[in-house]
Amino acid sequence: MMRQNILAIVSLLMQFMPLQACTRNEQKIDLAGPQGKIACTLTLPKDFDPATDQVPMVILMHGIFASKDLIPIPSFAKGLAEVGIASIRLDFNGHGKSEGRMQDMTIEKELTDARAVWDYVQSLPYVSRVGLLGHSQGGVIASMTAGRLAAEQQEPAGVVLVAPGSVIKEACQGGKFFNARFDPQNPPEYIRCWGVMKLGREYLLTTQQLDIFGTAAAYQGPVLLLHGDKDKIVPLWCSEKYLETYGDRAALRVIPGVNHTITTRRKKVVRYAVDFFRQVFDK
Repeated sequence: MMRQNILAIVSLLMQFMPLQACTRNEQKIDLAGPQGKIACTLTLPKDFDPATDQVPMVILMHGIFASKDLIPIPSFAKGLAEVGIASIRLDFNGHGKSEGRMQDMTIEKELTDARAVWDYVQSLPYVSRVGLLGHSQGGVIASMTAGRLAAEQQEPAGVVLVAPGSVIKEACQGGKFFNARFDPQNPPEYIRCWGVMKLGREYLLTTQQLDIFGTAAAYQGPVLLLHGDKDKIVPLWCSEKYLETYGDRAALRVIPGVNHTITTRRKKVVRYAVDFFRQVFDK
């Protein structure tokens, strides 16, 4: 148990290792969101001309306590740009350079952030089709966003879920989130994970009631699930439950030697995602 706790701490801290910025055509954009400013980075393929060209785009969503500029999200932006696919990555409220407090963050608020970015991308005249990619908690947001959009006949072209962290519901129901313990029926104003990151009472209560898989199931398009067999934070059953939810429209790749934050074999994971979107957008 002690060894597992140490591995989980190291894996979590690896999220805060900045990755060298992608050198493709990048633009910093601030969008108006329900919680305030949403900081985004738009990455376009090299030599792409938005005045004359069309391009597919993927919205990239990071995990809890992470940001758009921390591994592994920038790696996906770089890999997509190299094959002619644009991307936009956002900092959810209370994360990175977006406004709001981490303590006030909830899944519903992140869903509204994701929807604001979707609406922005839909307004871009040079964008042809749009996909979603989410890592960890961002995978939960991507899956639920796709389901909500499908209910409005706005299905994304494809969805990639990387170690999707649906376990957050069970963690909140069980009163243990990372190393923080609390009464799930009456949580405090906030808890501190690893003594630093604050999660508020609203998050701890509302996450217990999420219909993650029921919402996700409304999406009828293609899905790729990627999960490392060395993941000590999000158990494999989360991806397996998504696979069961989506049925034959989804595929699961369990990648040997890969941990939760994908500090190992990252190029392989990125290649799987990029190849999936190339195939989806070529249809």
